[in-house]
Amino acid sequence: MLRSALVGLVMGLLARLAVLVRRSSGPVRTALIGLIGAAAGGVLTRLVSGRAHGRRIPPPVPAGREQAVVQPPRTPVVPEAQAGAAATRVAAGIVRWRFAVVVGWIAIAAAVTFGLPSIREAQVGALGDLVPAGAEAITTEERSAELFSFPLLSRTVVVARDAKGLSLPGQGLAVRSIVELNRGELPQLRSTRGYVFSNALGVAPLVRERSTTLLAPLLFGPDIGQNGRIGAARRFADRHVRPDVPRAFVGVTGAIAARAQQADVIAEHLPLVEIATLLLVLVAVGLYFRSVLAPLVNLVTVALAYLISIRLVATLGEIVGVSVPSEVQPIVVALLFGVVTDYSLFFLSRFRRKLADGYEPRDAARRTTAELTPIILTCGLAVAAACGVLVVADLGFLQAFGPGMAMAVLVALAVSMTFIPATLAVLGATLFWPHAPRPTRRAKRDAKREGVARRVVGVAVRAPRRTIASCLIVLIAMGGAIGWMKLGNPLIRGLPADSNARVAYAQASRGFVPGILSPTVLIVEQPGVAGRRAELAQLQRLLKAQPGVAEVIGPASNPTNVAGGAVLATNMNAARYVIVLEADPLGAEAVDRVRRLRDVSATLAGLAGLADADSSFAGDTALSQETIDGAVDDLSRVIPAVLLAVLLVLVIFLRGLVAPLYLVAAAALGPLAALGLATIFFQGILDHGEITYYVPIAAGVLLVALGSDYNIFLVGRVWDEAQRQPLDDAIVTAGAGAARAISAAGIVLALSFGAMALVPIAAFRELAFVMAAGLLIDAFLVRTILVPAIIALVSYRSGWPGKRLRRWRPPASAGVAGGQARRVG
Repeated sequence: MLRSALVGLVMGLLARLAVLVRRSSGPVRTALIGLIGAAAGGVLTRLVSGRAHGRRIPPPVPAGREQAVVQPPRTPVVPEAQAGAAATRVAAGIVRWRFAVVVGWIAIAAAVTFGLPSIREAQVGALGDLVPAGAEAITTEERSAELFSFPLLSRTVVVARDAKGLSLPGQGLAVRSIVELNRGELPQLRSTRGYVFSNALGVAPLVRERSTTLLAPLLFGPDIGQNGRIGAARRFADRHVRPDVPRAFVGVTGAIAARAQQADVIAEHLPLVEIATLLLVLVAVGLYFRSVLAPLVNLVTVALAYLISIRLVATLGEIVGVSVPSEVQPIVVALLFGVVTDYSLFFLSRFRRKLADGYEPRDAARRTTAELTPIILTCGLAVAAACGVLVVADLGFLQAFGPGMAMAVLVALAVSMTFIPATLAVLGATLFWPHAPRPTRRAKRDAKREGVARRVVGVAVRAPRRTIASCLIVLIAMGGAIGWMKLGNPLIRGLPADSNARVAYAQASRGFVPGILSPTVLIVEQPGVAGRRAELAQLQRLLKAQPGVAEVIGPASNPTNVAGGAVLATNMNAARYVIVLEADPLGAEAVDRVRRLRDVSATLAGLAGLADADSSFAGDTALSQETIDGAVDDLSRVIPAVLLAVLLVLVIFLRGLVAPLYLVAAAALGPLAALGLATIFFQGILDHGEITYYVPIAAGVLLVALGSDYNIFLVGRVWDEAQRQPLDDAIVTAGAGAARAISAAGIVLALSFGAMALVPIAAFRELAFVMAAGLLIDAFLVRTILVPAIIALVSYRSGWPGKRLRRWRPPASAGVAGGQARRVG
C-alpha cells in the first residue's frame, strides 16, 4: 500500500514537471526532465519489483578458503569513525528517507522553476550596474545635459552606406527626415531626436571615403529603456532612411544595440551550450564508470541544481536591485555541470569501491556518505566562499556575479550531498550496469590505472626540489606573457561577424574612422570661459595634435561669436569639445588614448592659458576606461580576499597553517599561467587587440575556487594515509589514488567551461579558453606533480601547529600483531 502510494506520488510529480517545463522552457529543459523521468523510472521499477535492497551481497572468498565464512571488512578505506558522529547521522537519515529525498528535490525544482523569475525577467537594465559606482563619465554626461542645449552622446546610431556612393538627393531626404524627427512630426517617434552627418564633408583621417556613408545618432530621454530605443531606431531606419537610399546597407549599431544583440546571441546559443555540455559530461562519466545509469544520475542532479539555482540567482538580483548580467547564465551552466560532476565522481567512485569490498548497497551508501560528507561539504563551502567575496567589488555586475555563483554552488552542494546518496541507496549495484563492481576486477584495474600515476608522483617525492623548480619554470614560461595583456571592452567587435550591430559598425568604419560612432566629450568649466575664444581655440589645436585623435570639434569650429549651446554654454561658464578617436571607441587602444588625455588634460589647459579651468570627460570610451580601471582595482582587492577565504577553509579542514599557505600560493599559479597562454593565443596568434576586461577577474576567482576542491581532496587523502605509513609513502599512495579522480574531474570541468566557446562572442571564447587551460594545468601539473613535491619537501612541518599530521614510526617490536604501527606527536 505504501509502495503504491509512493509510486503514484512520484509519477504525478514527474508528469506535472514535464508538462510545465515543456510549455515554458524550451527543448533543453524538456530533455533534462526526460532524463529525470528515465532515472526515476528505474527507481520505481526497482521499488515495485521489491528488489531494491532485498539481498546482501556476499564478499569474495579468498582462494583456498572456500569453506570459510568471510564477513564484510570492518575497517573501510577511510575509517567511519573519522567521519564524525554528525556525518554518520546525516548519512543514516538520507539512506533511511531516500525516496522522500528524491521526490522532494524534484518537487522543489518544479516549484522554484515556475514560482520565481528567470534571469531575463529579472533584468532591471540600469547602466550603473556595468560601471563603477560614482563614475565620473556618467556625472560629466549628466552635467553636459544641464550646461548645453544640444546633447551629442548617443549609443544608438543608424548607419547607411553605399560603396558606390550615396546620391545627393538621397542624403537630402535623410536630412529632411531628421528635421521632421526633431520637430516631433514622425509617427511613433515623437519622443526621439537626433542629428545626421555624412562623409561628403570632412578630411582625412576622420573621413576615409567620400559621399558613401551617412550616420544618424539618435537621442532619447532617460525614461526610454533599451528595447524602446532599439525599436525606435529600427523603425526610423526602415521607414525613413532605407526608402531614401534604397541601394545602401542600412543598420543600427552602438553600445545599446550591441548589448541587446549580445543578449539575443546568448539566449539563442544557450541551448546549444547546454546540450553540448550535457553530451560531453554524459560521455565522460559514462566512459569513466563504463555504465549507463551512472551518467544519467549525474545529469539529473545537474538538472535539479540548475533549475533551482538559476531562478534563485535571478531573484537575488531582483531583490537587491542589481541586474544579473545575461553573461552569468552560460557560466552557471558550466559551473554546475563541472561542480556537480566532481562531487558525483567522488560519491560514485567510493560507492563502487564499497560494493566491490562486499558491502550491502544501503550499507555501502551510508558509509560512503558518512566518509565523504565532510570532504565534499568543505569543498563546496570553499568554492562558495571564494565566489562570494566578489561582493567587495565596485562594479555592480560583479557584485551580483559573485553571490550568484556562490548561491549556485551552495544549491549544487545541497543537491549533491543528499540526492546522489539517496539515489545510490535506491539503485545499488544496478547503477553500474553493465559493469557491476567485482573485487578481483577492481584490484587489477586499479593497479593498472594507478601504475603510471604512482611512478610520476614517486619521482616528484624522491626529487622534490628538482620537481618544484621544473614546474615553476614551466608555469612562469606560460604566464610570462601576462605582462603584455591589454584590457578592453570589445562589445561590438566581439559580436558574431554577421550580426547587424557589428556589420553596421564595419560599414561605418569604412566611411569614417571607428571612433566616429562614439566620440569622447571633454567639458572645460570656468566662470566666463566661453568668452575666452583664443585660449579655447588653442586648446582645441593641442587636443587634435595628440596621438590617436582623428578630429576635434569645439569652440574653434564655431564661426560666430554666439554661444548657442552646442559647444559653448549659454551661461558662458563652460565649453565642450567632441574628440573623435581613430580606434574602436571600446577597444584597448582607444581606452589608453583617453587615459592619456585625462593625464595630460591639465597640462594642455595650462599651455592654452586655461590653467584654472576644470576638465572632465564623458562618452563610452571614458566610461570603458573607468570601468576597466575599476575592474583592475577590484582585481587587487578581490583576489586577495578569495585567497584568504580559501586559506581559512583549508586551515579549518587541515587544522594547520603551513600546508594551507603553500596550497593557496600554488592555487594562484594555474590562473596566471592560463591568462598568459590566453594573451599569447588571442593577442599574439589571433591578433585580437585586447582581452575583455572582466575575463581575468572572473576566471581568476573561478579557477582559485575550483582548484580548492582538488586541494581538499588530495591533501585530505595524504593526511589520512600518513596515519598508516610514512609520509613519503603516503604521498605516493594518496597521490596515485587521487590522480585519476582529479584528472577526470579536471577534464570534465574543462569540457564544461570549454563548451562556452560555442557562444560566438569574444568574451565567452576568451573565458572558455582561460578556464579550460587553467583547469587542465591545475589538474595535471599543479595538483598531480607540484603539490606532492611541495608536501614531500616541507614534510611533517606541513601540519604545524596542529596535530592532525603526525610523524609515523615503525612498530616498536616485530612481534606486534598484524604489523600495527603507532603515531607519535
